[in-house]
Amino acid sequence: MVKPSALGSGRGVLLLALALTALRLVAAASIPLTEDEAYYRLWAQHLQLGYLDHPPMIAWWIHAGEMIAGDTPLGVRLLPVLGAGLNTWLIGDLARRLGAQPRTAFRAALWYNATLTVCLGGMLALPDGPASLFWTLTLWTLARFWEQRRAVWWLAAGLAAGLAVLSKYSGLFLAPGVLLWLLLVPGGRAELRKPGPWAAAVVAGLVFATNVVWNSQHHWLTFAKQFGRVPPHGLAPGGLVEFLGSQLLLFTPLMAAYAIRGVGEGWRTRSDPAAVRLMLPVATCAPFAAYLLIHSLHDRVQAHWPVPLFGALAICAAAAAEKSGETRAGRLARGLAPAIGFAIGAAAFVLMALPTPALPGRFDPTLALRGWPQFAADVEQLRARTGAAWVGTLSYGVYSQLKADGHIAAPLLEVVERDRYWPSDPHPDFARPGLIVDLSRRMASRDVFRCFTAVAPAGELSRAGVVGPNQRYTAFLVSGPRRDVWTRGCPYQISPGVWR
Repeated sequence: MVKPSALGSGRGVLLLALALTALRLVAAASIPLTEDEAYYRLWAQHLQLGYLDHPPMIAWWIHAGEMIAGDTPLGVRLLPVLGAGLNTWLIGDLARRLGAQPRTAFRAALWYNATLTVCLGGMLALPDGPASLFWTLTLWTLARFWEQRRAVWWLAAGLAAGLAVLSKYSGLFLAPGVLLWLLLVPGGRAELRKPGPWAAAVVAGLVFATNVVWNSQHHWLTFAKQFGRVPPHGLAPGGLVEFLGSQLLLFTPLMAAYAIRGVGEGWRTRSDPAAVRLMLPVATCAPFAAYLLIHSLHDRVQAHWPVPLFGALAICAAAAAEKSGETRAGRLARGLAPAIGFAIGAAAFVLMALPTPALPGRFDPTLALRGWPQFAADVEQLRARTGAAWVGTLSYGVYSQLKADGHIAAPLLEVVERDRYWPSDPHPDFARPGLIVDLSRRMASRDVFRCFTAVAPAGELSRAGVVGPNQRYTAFLVSGPRRDVWTRGCPYQISPGVWR
């Protein structure tokens, strides 16, 4: 048990990080991979400097973890779990270096892990893990510079920011955030007349250049996919309501209220040398937060996109909570704030780790993780029965889960976006029939006819023993490709609502 006097000290935050890491390691080894994790696992088998969807960092992390713990769920998630532990310590230490009291620093680290996005997603092998770690590391190195005024910390900040961009392009918002910070804090503008910030930008640019060069050699794939989302496509104000509502729930309402107060406190005290220096987390968050707000007005913001900001917001929330006083209501609110997230997270981990569903039918929230080995065996039996020489899917998720399981004794391919995959994969014999399998809601024979001259129903399958919209699958026996399915694939979307 950590004594109150130790909270926020190096030992207290370190013990917290170690304890949470141990729990996440157990969960990581016990819970099957999600579809996205199974997909990124394939990246780790083909190491590159970039991929269609994201920069390469998560593939490198998975590869390193599998070298230690094998091609297992634990191996896939090992570095993301360790990264979440390191991020926890960095947040606590960053809060302390910004002038927070020891218990406030401990609270910041604790509350960061109590947000639902981190509590549930901190063990997952997704690009958000390294993106969040290197975002926090950038802020931590900047805080070290402000303490010591040594130029080497600017170089370290540039390296951390470059690694953040190699994790996810949201890291590009760090540069305008740091500039905003220097413009707003006393003495910051003077630093802009020195070489440190510009040297950091050069270092970050050199790190990011590796992915730029890869994109230039691969038809600018990732840039086209990710930056193609930026231009507005009409106005949909309802997206803003959805975005703010989802983040309020994921950060948890009480902690979100404290975070909002903390952001305001950081702005009001930006010139007060005696206050906690919250302008570093506030200003560096602002450009990315503003972009997400604007983006939500014309397109959907995925719930996990803002997670790199959660560490900075947890520091703001913890600092605001410290000012709520020692009244009974204040103590109760501070206690309930993280309890909500941890209670939901613990229940979810128990449900996901159970060998069988805890709730009947489609009401089980863990169905997305369940039944993949048996489903792959069913697909293989159907393939053998129909005489298909290869198996195709319409989505990377189904493809990745079938690939990870290893039951399919024939070439396997995803036929829609071939830019995701590699020429070294086993080449199907398209002169012989193949089996196309995917969720029934994605499948329609008229659309499959657009890619193959012969299409015949081959059967219906279910996964996890449930016949629901996300567990009901349709199979077609196909032959005679009308286009180069192996190299170019079929269109991403042939008709509304299909092949999406």
